[in-house]
Amino acid sequence: MSDRSTPRPLDAIDWPPAWPRVLDAEFGSPTEGDYRARPEDFLVEEALDFVPEGEGEHLWLHVEKRDLTTVMVVRELARLCDVSPRVVGYSGMKDRVAVTRQWLSVQLPGRQAPEGLDEALAERGVRVLEMTRHPRKLKRGVHRSNRFRLRLTGPVVADDGLAARWEHLLERGVANYFGPQRFGPEGRNLQRARSLLARGWRKRDDRGGMLLSAARSFLFNELLAERIREDSWGRLLPGEVVNLDGSASQFRLETPDAELEARAVRLDLHPTGVLWGVDGSPAEGGPQACEARLAERFPGLCAGLEAAGVRPGRRPLRLRLTDARLERGDGELWLAFTLPRGAFATAVLRELMVHPTL
Repeated sequence: MSDRSTPRPLDAIDWPPAWPRVLDAEFGSPTEGDYRARPEDFLVEEALDFVPEGEGEHLWLHVEKRDLTTVMVVRELARLCDVSPRVVGYSGMKDRVAVTRQWLSVQLPGRQAPEGLDEALAERGVRVLEMTRHPRKLKRGVHRSNRFRLRLTGPVVADDGLAARWEHLLERGVANYFGPQRFGPEGRNLQRARSLLARGWRKRDDRGGMLLSAARSFLFNELLAERIREDSWGRLLPGEVVNLDGSASQFRLETPDAELEARAVRLDLHPTGVLWGVDGSPAEGGPQACEARLAERFPGLCAGLEAAGVRPGRRPLRLRLTDARLERGDGELWLAFTLPRGAFATAVLRELMVHPTL
C-alpha cells in the first residue's frame, strides 16, 4: 500500500470522455433522441431475492416515489418516524427524475408505525404499496435486479436502424459502462476525487465513499473502452477472470477452450475488469496487461485508491438484457428490459441514441 503522506500526481482527465459505443463500428453513430422528459417516462422497479418474514423489529415499506431521490425519501421517513436516518435501510439508489419502486426499512423495536405514516408520505410524493416487518435491516446491494420501462421521443423514433441496433444488443450484450450519474454534473465528482486522492484521502473527506466510487468507476470505464477498441470486450482471452451470467461466481481461465468460447457467445460467461484496489488483480496475460496500463495512464487515481485502502473488486464487461421488449407508439417508443443490480439503463440508451446526458 502506498504511503498516504506521499504526494501523488494530478492525473490529466478530459471531460466528457470519448468512451466508444460498441455498435458504431457496424451501424455508425445513432440518431438523436430524448428520454426522461418527465418522471413518468422513466419507470424502475427493484426486485429482491427474498420476501420479508412478516415479523421483527424493522418495519419494511415497499414504496413508489416520483421525482425524489432515495436519500430524500430516507430522510423524510426518518423524520416521520422520529429516528436517525442511519437506521433506515435501502438496497439501491434510484433516479430522481423517474417513477421508481423499491423497499425501505426502518428500525422500530417495540413500536408500531406512526399513525398516518402512509398518508404523510403520500403528501410528499411517496406512495406506500405495502408495509410489513422483518428481523433485519435492509442492506445495500441485496436486490437481484431492476426492471426498466423507458419512453423515447424525438428523431430516434423514426430511425430505420434502431431495430437492428436493438436486436444486436439482445444477441451480443451491452457494454457495462457506469452511467454518467456516477460522476456528477460535468464530471465534478470525478474531478473532486482526483484532487482528493492527489493530496491523500481520509474518511472524513468523503461521506459514503462517493468520490472513491467515482474514481473506481472512471478507471473501469477506461478499461472497458480499451477492450472495446481492441474488440475483446466480449471475447475470452487467456488469463481472463470471467463471470457466470446472473451470479456472483467468478473464476480465471488459463486457456479458453471451444466450449467456454461458445458459452461466451451465448452470453453465459462474461469477461470482467478490475475495480481498482490495494491487492492487485487476479487476471493474467493480456487482460492483466490491459489493467496494468491504467496505473501508467492514471497513476494518481490508482495510487490514491491504494493508499485509501480500498478493497479491489471485479465487474463484468458485458451485460445481458432479459425480458426485453421494444414497443412503438404514436411519436414515441418504449423500451422494457431487466438489468442486474449495479447496471445502468443509460449504458443501453447510449448504444441506441445520442443525447447530451449520455
